[in-house]
Amino acid sequence: MLKVIPINDNIRLNYIPMDKLKTTSMGMYIHRKLKKEDASKNAILPHILKRGCKLCSSSQEIARYLENLYGAKFSAGIGKRGDDHLLCFEFETISDKYAPRGERLAAGVVKLMMSMVFGSLDEFDKDSFEQERANSITKIENIINDKRIYANYRCQEEMARGDSFEIPRLGYVEDMKALTREEVYAYYKEIIVNSPIDIYVCGDANIRELEAEIRKGIEGFEFKKAEMPSCTILRRNSQVKNITEKLNVTQGKLSMGFLTDMKPTDENYFALLVANAIFGGGAQSKLFNNVREKLSLAYYAGSILDKFKGIMMVNAGIEFDNFEKAYNEIMAQLDEMKKGNITDLELEASKGFLINSLTSYYDDQHSMISFYLNEKIGQTFADIDQCIERIKLVTKADAVDAMSDVKLDTVYFLTGREEQ
Repeated sequence: MLKVIPINDNIRLNYIPMDKLKTTSMGMYIHRKLKKEDASKNAILPHILKRGCKLCSSSQEIARYLENLYGAKFSAGIGKRGDDHLLCFEFETISDKYAPRGERLAAGVVKLMMSMVFGSLDEFDKDSFEQERANSITKIENIINDKRIYANYRCQEEMARGDSFEIPRLGYVEDMKALTREEVYAYYKEIIVNSPIDIYVCGDANIRELEAEIRKGIEGFEFKKAEMPSCTILRRNSQVKNITEKLNVTQGKLSMGFLTDMKPTDENYFALLVANAIFGGGAQSKLFNNVREKLSLAYYAGSILDKFKGIMMVNAGIEFDNFEKAYNEIMAQLDEMKKGNITDLELEASKGFLINSLTSYYDDQHSMISFYLNEKIGQTFADIDQCIERIKLVTKADAVDAMSDVKLDTVYFLTGREEQ
């Protein structure tokens, strides 16, 4: 289904044909290796670039330009997938065939996208830089406000000590404060010609017309061939880390980090995917039905995989006094998995849960783009139908075997109780 068109050594245009929706979605993703010295520059750059370019010199002009494309949507930000730090620029417009007067809306969007990334003004506007730096600092400081996200973030940070994965997606407050616009501008000029770049188009589009617009947007640039950042899975600590942090909270947040010792390219990865779904991946899972429903030990309880780093995270919202009971029950349910105590209903319901999730991507262009981007970063290069077929083939024995190497690495508990 995915069609890949090489633009040059660094840039790939990826086309996902989809004619069932009346929109066309696009995204440009600049891949950078996670590095502490670059993290804050990466985090602020998309927000500066979205403020103005040679095609539209201000936010107001960009807004008018998008409005003339019948209200095309646009966002910019920073992502983190394994060891890949992603500068993201995402757009959505009405498909050309629905344009009232036959306008080439997709080409208009691509023209803006290319100017935004490759047609920056000769320097960053001082006020825009100062505002975006202040906004970036606020975002970092506000992570703590969502305690569920904060607990998960802190647990992963502790798991990844000494690994590049501990570098935060949004960068560091002190580094952000120290940035100058001249420094960030010089960095920008360097990375746009020295980074792998993926452009995705999902919808019903004239892809050759868009390819021509992309080639026009990079005329005059000299690119240096760059390799995709490689992702390595986390290795285990010598012993389980236990961290308790006290904040002014009314509900405890328990995050438990497990290491799977499995890469997304491993043959039995899909067995792990199914095993995680059985363990804590949905309303049919053991954690939901035992920790939350049967024993009422948690307001929420579930597990999620980070395939790029070989991590399985369990997150639960609990009463402070229920820490030990909730912890013990989570470990007991993992032990049940390893013993093979999985019902046929649990297996089939969990496979159905995963398949339904994948099937839903056919109705969501941004999810389709995200899926194929993840496949590229994970170096697995499967399509949705192939993933569904692999899931269907997973047996109970496969799931048990995949779970056998999953081991607890870090326990993080956010509490508000004085004695903790």
